[in-house]
Amino acid sequence: MTAPFTSATAGAAVDWTALENFAALRGQLRVSLTPRCNIACYFCHNEDDVPPPLTRRDRTQQPRRREINAEDFLTGIKAMTRRGLKRVYFSGGEPLTSPLAREVLTGLEPLGPDGSYTLITNGTRVRTHRSWLATTLLDKIKVSLHYFSDESLRAIAGTRLGIDTILDGIDAARDTVDQVELNCLLLEQNAHEVAKILDFALNRRLPVQFIELVETEFNQNQRSTAVSAETVISHLRTLTRDEHTEVAGVGQGRRVFRVDGVEIDVIHRNLGRHHVGQCGTCPLRSQCVEGFWALRFDHAGGIQPCLLRSDLRLNIKDLLHDPDRLAEGVAGHISSFTEGTL
Repeated sequence: MTAPFTSATAGAAVDWTALENFAALRGQLRVSLTPRCNIACYFCHNEDDVPPPLTRRDRTQQPRRREINAEDFLTGIKAMTRRGLKRVYFSGGEPLTSPLAREVLTGLEPLGPDGSYTLITNGTRVRTHRSWLATTLLDKIKVSLHYFSDESLRAIAGTRLGIDTILDGIDAARDTVDQVELNCLLLEQNAHEVAKILDFALNRRLPVQFIELVETEFNQNQRSTAVSAETVISHLRTLTRDEHTEVAGVGQGRRVFRVDGVEIDVIHRNLGRHHVGQCGTCPLRSQCVEGFWALRFDHAGGIQPCLLRSDLRLNIKDLLHDPDRLAEGVAGHISSFTEGTL
């Protein structure tokens, strides 16, 4: 269910406090350009849409249809960034499979010194699109590297593509933007390759983030494949004494290591998260390890504050022609979410 926009959602009495606090805590605006992907990682939650592996198994289960265009995306992004959100992430599916990717990413406006635009990608199409990606205002490309061999790539992502395609995509990303980062989910299928992924990152001086698997309804059958972060933490402690814990802001806490000047993050459920009023009575809280850390703006014209609660998704299609009313509507929705009144 998607919450409709109503006259009570926005107006003269809008309280901006919750949205402003979220922005001050460096919350993310995650823009899902498409739910489609050219690979099908079994753990994918697809930003609360039907993920590719589920559609492969059952063609009757399809993600939401796209209902907005590139101009709508840009209007929504501008409305939110002009109200203080400074960290914008482009996700999917695989965002570079979207026919709107070029028009959206080349149409961004500058965010200023505190802002950043990040593309999250599986790396397989960066080389193909490198020429125009280099003309965008992207500050960073974050490549998912959950595998380090053809065998683990096939086991995790269900694809015939080879690992060399992804490694080449990482090299192409390094030639395209100043900042490239890697992220790796800790899984049973890649546990034997984590040390190699770390060495790869260190040799290329690329920051890397190791993440424990977040359970969602789409990957419950694979919960046993999740691997604890303790092993990688123990290994990192043999490489450096430069370690600290960050729990401020939004999202999960993280352990931060610096190895020869390269930052290595480890995100796991033992370090806390940022919940709000709505979370206190949430029936899914026991499954939630992330808290409220992102506003997700999707290709079907919805925006929501919680990955696990699609019933909290707000339909903003009718507001995309009016950035001021759009910002007011989202601010009112987030206030209701944080106050537990949705």
